[in-house]
Amino acid sequence: MSDSLEPTTLQDRLERLQELTEFTEKCKKQINDIFEALGWSQDYKNSNREPMEQCPYDPDHMVPVRSMEKHKASCKLRKMGYSAEEQAKMFDPSVCYENTSVRSFIMDKSTQHQVILQARSAAPMMRMEGVFWQGQYSGEPVDVPQNHKRAVCDLTVADRLALYDHVVGALNQQKEALSNNEDLYVDLVSKLQKDEEQNEPKTKLELMAEMRDYKRRRQSYRAKNVHITKKSYTEVIREVISVHSEELARQWREEQDEEESMRSEQSSHGRRADERRSTSSESRHSHSKRHRSRERSHERESKKKKSRKERDSRSPDDHHHHHHDKKKKKKKKKEEKEK
Repeated sequence: MSDSLEPTTLQDRLERLQELTEFTEKCKKQINDIFEALGWSQDYKNSNREPMEQCPYDPDHMVPVRSMEKHKASCKLRKMGYSAEEQAKMFDPSVCYENTSVRSFIMDKSTQHQVILQARSAAPMMRMEGVFWQGQYSGEPVDVPQNHKRAVCDLTVADRLALYDHVVGALNQQKEALSNNEDLYVDLVSKLQKDEEQNEPKTKLELMAEMRDYKRRRQSYRAKNVHITKKSYTEVIREVISVHSEELARQWREEQDEEESMRSEQSSHGRRADERRSTSSESRHSHSKRHRSRERSHERESKKKKSRKERDSRSPDDHHHHHHDKKKKKKKKKEEKEK
């Protein structure tokens, strides 16, 4: 078995060695090409590699020093549970307020928890209407929310109100401190000197400089009202008279309009009074008609009642006699007609 594995001749051994050397040379060439394409060096000690630093949030992350701050911000958010989509929507607003007078307040986890505990201790123990009680505040420390969704989910309404009051109070204190410092650092001496210089009369050189600057200005800038300065006295007086006449005409029109409005109001009042009188007379007439019709109907009813009473009061013999008289009268009428 051992004899079959060994090469049979020296020539076979040399050929195998040649193949191995060619393969190693080929692999070295490929590795060198890759290093050249990436700009790397095979000597690790003498390379110009950037210094690396370990991430404080994840020890497995080795990051270059120049990008450590950016990596720490993203890694911290990732550890807090923010997804890549949420991180893409976030931005640092402090860049917008660098050269402005807008004040900002940075909230950390310990300050947030302390503010919530203070508000909770000041709240009543039992439930009350219109006031947050202690059960509505969160007892355990929570990470500072970085977006609106986390603020609503992680903090209660009472927590958010307490944090808002704290931030507003802190910013007002900063504003008062800045105003006090500005009052202290006002240079009263220079201010008094400027006021004195303004009250002093101008020297000859200052007057000459002002005249020189005035002459350097353009004609359009010096006298924009040329159409007024070049007019004659009569033209100016005519314009004044026209202005006054227009004003008087306007006042006269206003007085006429007021008189017309007064007349129209008086006429409208007279018409309304006439209408009221006519309506009152018509109502009286209709009322009298109704009264008369009621009286007539009452008289008719009374007559009918009397006739009914008379019929009821008659005896049956009278009724029979009355019927017999009617028959006689009818016979007489027929006889007269036949004749």
